[in-house]
Amino acid sequence: MKRSSTLFLKVAVIFIGIPVLALCLFLLPQIANEANEAAKRGSDLAYVVYGLLMVMYVSAIPFYFALYQSFNLLSYIDKNQAFSELSVRALKKIKKCAIIISGLYVVALPFVFIMAEVDDAPGLVLVGMVMIFAPMVIAVFAAVLQRLLQEAIDIKSENDLIV
Repeated sequence: MKRSSTLFLKVAVIFIGIPVLALCLFLLPQIANEANEAAKRGSDLAYVVYGLLMVMYVSAIPFYFALYQSFNLLSYIDKNQAFSELSVRALKKIKKCAIIISGLYVVALPFVFIMAEVDDAPGLVLVGMVMIFAPMVIAVFAAVLQRLLQEAIDIKSENDLIV
């Protein structure tokens, strides 16, 4: 595979991480400040916002770990080690991170229901469901790739033994 295509994908991985970093550094603290002021005024909804913010911050950790593993996977492809146990382990870690992120947002879904009920915004629940199912799609995709790659490695090792 040409290095230019993996270089493009590496740059894409970096550009995927930048908006999440900006969200964690700029937007979420601003929301936390507004929730803090609402809590001072006696609003119980502020604690729901705190719960959502906590889930968002915690989910950034497996997100960046999965991006790091994606970057490693692309490096393995550059080094012609795409069909190796290292690639299988990277895909397994990406799958686990996606499952963790999805699980965190399942835990946050009751907070989303409370906010949707207070704001009378049923569409907010759909957004919460997207935040659960998008990482699950990635987990299933990584699991399929992991299994296919493992089978290819097994076939390759059998062929090496025959020759």
